[in-house]
Amino acid sequence: MANQKLVDFLLVEDDDDHADLVIRALKKGRVVNRIDRARDGVEAMRFLRKEGEFAGVPRPDIVILDLKLPRKDGLEVLQEVRDDPHLSMLPIVILTTSSAETDRARAYEYHANSYLKKPIDFEQFRKMVEDLSLYWGVWNEAPPES
Repeated sequence: MANQKLVDFLLVEDDDDHADLVIRALKKGRVVNRIDRARDGVEAMRFLRKEGEFAGVPRPDIVILDLKLPRKDGLEVLQEVRDDPHLSMLPIVILTTSSAETDRARAYEYHANSYLKKPIDFEQFRKMVEDLSLYWGVWNEAPPES
């Protein structure tokens, strides 16, 4: 693990409390180089396409995407990313409160890399995000740049 590359995350989450929990847990895992945050789906797509104020931002290695977002929901973001040849291979982890089977089915239909339901228990939630950080930051081999 000493030679691991630090990972850049984009967290797409409108709930400040959930975002704070995820950010703290990711930082605790010590595999994070950078964590950017978008508060809705429109902002997420502008960030990923490096539009406007996001022109100089580095491309994230992984997107953590909530489904229930204002302006453009997470499934729309996921589908848009998969349809964009410059973004299509970007790993996307769904992190949501939704346990709806239709949401999960659509997420995988649009090629989400993972679908995680946020636990209600704080410690379980923290542990899930730490494990997510370890998996994507240490064990996973990222796709090549497109």
